[in-house]
Amino acid sequence: MSQNGHERFTQSPEAGAVAPCWSCRQPVAARALFCHSCGAVQAPGQVDHFARLGVQPGFDLDLDRLEKQYLGFQRSMHPDRFVTKTPKERAIAESQAVSMNAAYETLKDPLRRAAYLLELAGKTAAVDKDQTVHDPELLMEAMEAREALSEVATIDDLEKLQVEAGAKAIDLLSQLSKAFAVDDYEAANKAATRMKYWRKFLEESRARRVALEDAE
Repeated sequence: MSQNGHERFTQSPEAGAVAPCWSCRQPVAARALFCHSCGAVQAPGQVDHFARLGVQPGFDLDLDRLEKQYLGFQRSMHPDRFVTKTPKERAIAESQAVSMNAAYETLKDPLRRAAYLLELAGKTAAVDKDQTVHDPELLMEAMEAREALSEVATIDDLEKLQVEAGAKAIDLLSQLSKAFAVDDYEAANKAATRMKYWRKFLEESRARRVALEDAE
């Protein structure tokens, strides 16, 4: 699966930085896994998640490429490759794997990716905070949706609510893409907050379905 769109973000300045290899002291790129001179595994550099996984920064990602990059890097850091290495090298390889896993888990999820992009842009991502929602339209939608969910009596009626909620979530993905494409962080923040709600609603609807099935 891929998400097509424009990519307007640039990698952090640290992505092109270099630092001395801990083993041979030769310069190594911040995002490099191994030293080009001596081959020693390198500690995770101070780079953003996009640079760490070697993908262009932006909300719209080729998720197939993201996964291939991640799996390739993780194979490079597999513990079996370091069984004969020193304890220090094994620890460094493990820290690289942890950093890549954190990057992948953030970027593969559209909601977490949106929050991360807002953070990179120096904005407060409301979706990452347990803040009071100040969106009257969303509050009204939430109240009506929860009321409908509490009153639903059949699986068919529940599925109609789920389809509607799913459609809203898909539309919000499009809104996020458009907002980030023009650096409209306010719109992106609003869409991310709304998506967080509808995602939670879908989780609640699945729990409601279990209850209805148990009652049959």
